[in-house]
Amino acid sequence: MTLHDQSIAVYRSRIDTLIGMLTKAEAHTKGDALLEAKLADDMHPLATQIRFVANLPGEALPRLSDREFTSRDDNETTLAAAKATLAETAKLLDGVAASDLIAADATIVLDLPNGMDFTMNAEEYVRDWSLPNFYFHLTTAYAILRMEGLELGKIDFMPHMMRYMTKGPS
Repeated sequence: MTLHDQSIAVYRSRIDTLIGMLTKAEAHTKGDALLEAKLADDMHPLATQIRFVANLPGEALPRLSDREFTSRDDNETTLAAAKATLAETAKLLDGVAASDLIAADATIVLDLPNGMDFTMNAEEYVRDWSLPNFYFHLTTAYAILRMEGLELGKIDFMPHMMRYMTKGPS
C-alpha cells in the first residue's frame, strides 16, 4: 500500500462521508443551528469539527509533498457552506497524485504550537498523527449529529464499504 493510499485516498473518501451526513442534516428540523451543537461544554461545536476535518488533510500536504496549504480559521455558519468547504478540500485532494508525495520513510519533524516536537517518518506521521486526528473530528461530528437526533447509522459512517458488498443482509 502506498503512502497515497494510506493518506490522500482515505481523507478523500471520508470527506465524502461527512458531506453525506451533512446532506442528511440539512433536512433536520434544527438545520443550520446544528453547527452550534457540541458533545460537552469543553468541546468544540460541530462547525469547528467540520473545519478541522476540512483542514487536516491540507495541513498534512506541506509535510507530505511540496504543496502549500492555508488553514481556514473561521467556522462556516450554514450546512451548505460547510459542505462547500469540504468539497474544496476534496477537490484539492483530487489533484494529488501518488508521485507528488515524499517517500514513506522520509523524515518529518512535527512541531506543535506548544513547543513539542516529534520526529518520525512520513508513514508514521500519517498513521500515528494525521489520521487519528482526522478520524477524531470526523467521529465527533458523527456523534454530535446523532446526539441531536439525526438518523445516522454505521452505514452513514462507512458508506465506502458498499463497493465491497457481495451479498446483502438476510
